[in-house]
Amino acid sequence: MKARHPEKVNKPINPIKKKPDWIRAKLVNSQEFFLTKTIVNKHNLKTVCQEANCPNITECWSKRHATFLIMGDTCTRACAFCDVITGKPKALDSLEPLKIANAVKKLNLRHAVITSVDRDDLDDGGANHFYDVIKETRKYNPNTTIEVLTPDFLRKGNSYKKVIEAKPDVFNHNIETVPSLYRKVRPGSRYFASLELLKNAKKIDKNIFTKSGIMVGLGEKKDEILQVMDDLKSAEVDFLTIGQYLQPSVKHHPLDRYYRPEEFEELERIAKSKNFLLVSSSPLTRSSYHADEDFAKLQKNRIDQTNAQSIS
Repeated sequence: MKARHPEKVNKPINPIKKKPDWIRAKLVNSQEFFLTKTIVNKHNLKTVCQEANCPNITECWSKRHATFLIMGDTCTRACAFCDVITGKPKALDSLEPLKIANAVKKLNLRHAVITSVDRDDLDDGGANHFYDVIKETRKYNPNTTIEVLTPDFLRKGNSYKKVIEAKPDVFNHNIETVPSLYRKVRPGSRYFASLELLKNAKKIDKNIFTKSGIMVGLGEKKDEILQVMDDLKSAEVDFLTIGQYLQPSVKHHPLDRYYRPEEFEELERIAKSKNFLLVSSSPLTRSSYHADEDFAKLQKNRIDQTNAQSIS
């Protein structure tokens, strides 16, 4: 039987700290939740909501919000914070772009979020597959905005440009944590390579919004968080998400501490003072949590500003 995390078998045991009262996911059971589940299962799709055990799944699926996980459920890396299976992935599904497009249509999504596992086994890191998924989704859903959360395409040359060529509305790549923790938390990734990816995405197409996110509670210091904010601003990143790290198991990176709600509020105020266009900071914030609502607010604000300027 395949172990869920075979690479973590011999790692030390890190007891899981009890969650505080302010970290409680909303338990929502509704017809919409089961409709979302039915559509996902019918098209034989994977979602990061399920594979990464996201705490917001019941709330989001009750609003028909699902974050699609493409290129399989098996990742080629073993990040110490992640609950996705690590191992040898299967071949790409050539019908997946059409499956995603049909699911987006049936869910009637106004904003679709598409992410993937790392596919270091592929020459292009999966960039061409992202391109096909974006193009097919837009073909069948012309009024739906598309957000992609991509891997870093480390050592894959300029393959990431294929994703930009497909013109997603939002290009997201999570920086995840501070540089000093990378060797322990993201051993297969490089902090400055991720920054360069975000910087280059904006440089290639100024019309695409760029986005990144970090987790807190891994052992970082406050001044390190603020430095990451500054680094992301220097890379012209538009949107920032900040959420609490929740240790998936005793074999994952140990949780250092839980941040209090007021600490997240403070980080949000600081990030907004640095002029990020959108900031989401809370214990349960994740990359795609309320992504559709946040993007809709941004679009409305821009329309209102344009109308105000035309009147004046």
